Amino acid sequence: MGRIFESRKYTMFARFDRMAKAFTRIGKEITIAVKANGPLLENNPRLRTIIQNAKGLNMPKDRIEAAINRVGSREDKDYQELTYEAYGPYVVAIVIETATDNINRTVANIRTILNKGNGTLGKTGSLDFIFERKGVFKFLKGELDIDALELELIDFGANDIAISNEGEVYIYTSFQDFGPMQKALEDRNIEVISADIQRIPNTLVSLSAEQEEEVIKLIEKFEEDDDVQSVYHNICLLYTSPSPRD
Repeated sequence: MGRIFESRKYTMFARFDRMAKAFTRIGKEITIAVKANGPLLENNPRLRTIIQNAKGLNMPKDRIEAAINRVGSREDKDYQELTYEAYGPYVVAIVIETATDNINRTVANIRTILNKGNGTLGKTGSLDFIFERKGVFKFLKGELDIDALELELIDFGANDIAISNEGEVYIYTSFQDFGPMQKALEDRNIEVISADIQRIPNTLVSLSAEQEEEVIKLIEKFEEDDDVQSVYHNICLLYTSPSPRD
């Protein structure tokens, strides 16, 4: 079994003080998904995943429905998904995923945050060797026989399974196997808490406590920007991550 990587993912699902901010970001994802493949859940796997994650955050049903119905209305906005690659202090690799209706505003904000935080913007693809995109599914172990489930899910792309001390099961797949794994879990009526594509670091940077605090402050500045959806880094964090299953 492998390690649990969620502690290295900085995203709207974890660190925003106001839940409303997280709901706004989910609303953007819903808009993008509906425009791409329509509002019917059976025909739109990405929308099913987003709504599943929204429910995991206790987003009210009426807000989810309002976000879907908003597409095509006067309030509708045309969001573009853009990814920025950067280096923070101490050569920490940072990937910033955004969804924006104003590219000029977004890139200006990204540059300003980097300049103030002693970071530099990199070229597209410059961090491909550091991060690998993987599907990550999380659900509660409950009464599930994880050994038997693991054998079943290998055929659907499971290449790593870990269990936290709190009984949360994490399944990792390749980027290409995200869809098959999603369907396999749905077919087995496993209630997934969250499912998304994460950027898992292949190499890690070790920092002192003071250095880590400086970089984390930079990452939090990105998180505070309304156009930013997710932020990833390759710091080897000093605190202990949940223990995986051996």
